[in-house]
Amino acid sequence: MPDIETSKTDSELFSPPSDVRGMTELDRTAFKKTVTIPVLTVRKEIVNRLMRSLKRVALQRPGIKRVIEDPADDGCRLIMLDPYKMSTSASFEKAELSILNELNVNPEISKHNLELTYENFKSEEILRAVLPEGQDVISGFSRVGHIAHLNLRDHQLPFKHLIGQVMIDKNPGITSAVNKINNIDNTYRNFQMEVLSGDENMMTKVRENNYTYEFDFSKVYWNPRLSTEHSRITDLLKPGDVLFDVFAGVGPFAIPAAKKNCIVFANDLNPESHKWLLHNCRLNKVSQKVKVFNLDGKYFLEGPVKEELMQQLELSEERKHSIHIVMNLPAKAIEFLSAFRSLLAGQPCRHELLPTVHCYSFSKEVNPAEDVQQRAGAALGISLESCSSVHLVRNVAPNKEMLCITFQIPAAVLYKDQTINLERHEDPPAKRQRTDNAFSEEKTQIASNA
Repeated sequence: MPDIETSKTDSELFSPPSDVRGMTELDRTAFKKTVTIPVLTVRKEIVNRLMRSLKRVALQRPGIKRVIEDPADDGCRLIMLDPYKMSTSASFEKAELSILNELNVNPEISKHNLELTYENFKSEEILRAVLPEGQDVISGFSRVGHIAHLNLRDHQLPFKHLIGQVMIDKNPGITSAVNKINNIDNTYRNFQMEVLSGDENMMTKVRENNYTYEFDFSKVYWNPRLSTEHSRITDLLKPGDVLFDVFAGVGPFAIPAAKKNCIVFANDLNPESHKWLLHNCRLNKVSQKVKVFNLDGKYFLEGPVKEELMQQLELSEERKHSIHIVMNLPAKAIEFLSAFRSLLAGQPCRHELLPTVHCYSFSKEVNPAEDVQQRAGAALGISLESCSSVHLVRNVAPNKEMLCITFQIPAAVLYKDQTINLERHEDPPAKRQRTDNAFSEEKTQIASNA
């Protein structure tokens, strides 16, 4: 029989046995452990009423019943109490003692030996007990349908299969755990992955912002942490607006926009993304509202986007809708901005009708927003400091941010044969936009009046 632990600190009492340290192949039986828990003996007919008043002190652990039968009396039950809050009857608060007295319950506390098993420990507790002491443990992951997507560090790799199985065991609905084994491919935006445990089928279905997407996760790009950003951009659109999605993936920008009755042109170079984009348009019943392309981003901009822009801007006097261009390829999107230089010929349209670009980028600089503004401006050949806004999307890694810079393409950039000096263009003055509130002044340091 395992040793009985009674007087341990909070972290120790409900920690797995110490001899699981270093385990690389999961042995669930090794996690058995017996601990001593304070209990309160009560008549079974008053248990439900009493539990409402004892929420503060009742034991709360995964897989452990808070009320069990009293082996000494069929007419009574034992209420399991939190050992870190309750040691004697003096640990009860005044209101709790009052209800005990009202229900004629003896407040004296007795002890009960409780056997803990693998099912009673949380994933973080198991991994902290198994991995080398003092090392970081996996506390979270990206969930993609039935798949837990991990990004393990070097010191965790010897335990990778155990970690994968624990994630499956402790997260209902997860049947496969994978680990990224290289960086995202900048061409097709997918990455090699290793199945650590469970189902090897990477065909999955996800639900995001009330839309359904299906795809092979091993062959396309999907990041559940961008759900809020997808909504943010969609909220900027109005029915009738035109959206060009240059790096569309499987459709998380394009499909919500189409559902909003926007005119959508969606493109992705990855043949698998293109296939699943078409599939998801059908799945979400927007096939008639989305024109789908399988082109390099540069050719998409210089071909379909240019042609549609020429038609849309010719109607500028009667056009009331806006034009948006989303470029979500953070590792390289800024490089594609140069495609807008002298893209169109003819007489420039009015400033307010010019297309709005939402371009994503990573930055490791001390002033990430300023860095993105400068690099985007360099690609366009013009300063964007006074006519762009920068939104912090998410922190990707220590000292690495993902950002979105938004601006209207200046006519001096977009149209050929303009005599306007690109460094001091004379488009109608735009109201200076501030960087997103998610940035502190100290972090962005964009301009004193930003």
